[in-house]
Amino acid sequence: MAKRSGKQRPLVGVPESIVLPAAADGRRHSIATADGGMLCGRLDGVPVGVEAEVAQAAAVEPARDLAEDAGVEVTRAASPEPGAWTGRVGPVR
Repeated sequence: MAKRSGKQRPLVGVPESIVLPAAADGRRHSIATADGGMLCGRLDGVPVGVEAEVAQAAAVEPARDLAEDAGVEVTRAASPEPGAWTGRVGPVR
């Protein structure tokens, strides 16, 4: 089988929502897609203890990457879990 080079796009669909859960070892994200997929991971370059606004801004980037820069925005919402954050991903209005 031939090797592929370059950046590989994750095999998930269009982002629909995002969750930024609180974690003791750093900030993480979970992105749900319209087709039922899920992409989870650590927010690179976001240290433990950073302000919530900085982590929220960094969490938007993985959603934009999945949308392939199709012009998405994230509408932030309060989360029932202390220290967590949720958002809806949709087209720029």
